[in-house]
Amino acid sequence: MDSTQGCFLEDLSEGMEATFTKTVTETDVTLFAGITGDLNPMHVNEEYAAATPFKGRIAHGMLTASLISNLLGTKLPGPGTIYMSQQVRFKAPVRINDTVTARVRVTNIREDKAIVTLATDCLVGGKAVLTGEAVVMVPRREAVS
Repeated sequence: MDSTQGCFLEDLSEGMEATFTKTVTETDVTLFAGITGDLNPMHVNEEYAAATPFKGRIAHGMLTASLISNLLGTKLPGPGTIYMSQQVRFKAPVRINDTVTARVRVTNIREDKAIVTLATDCLVGGKAVLTGEAVVMVPRREAVS
């Protein structure tokens, strides 16, 4: 693996995994709301959110899912990876100041198409808050000069 290129298809094997850990801050939620325009009061209004079953504000689900994108594009497989699809299942809320560990694990490699499938999940305190599966296209060693 190379810090500017990541893994080539030929470097990958089933079972390889990578993680990224981040504490979700008030600033993260505010910026994500502004960037996406998602001003759902569940994310931005404490008074509103306190009266819901969640009893307080929660981070955007897609903010949590974006931690998976970080891993795919920077660690495993890494730079040069093309995101083709992502299935996501939200299992529990992420709250401001929760520390989230995103994880990806190679589950299948289609060498003929240079397509890799990865199990994806995010955990808070060891509990899954998001599960899913990503499909990516990975550069081959001979295709890069």
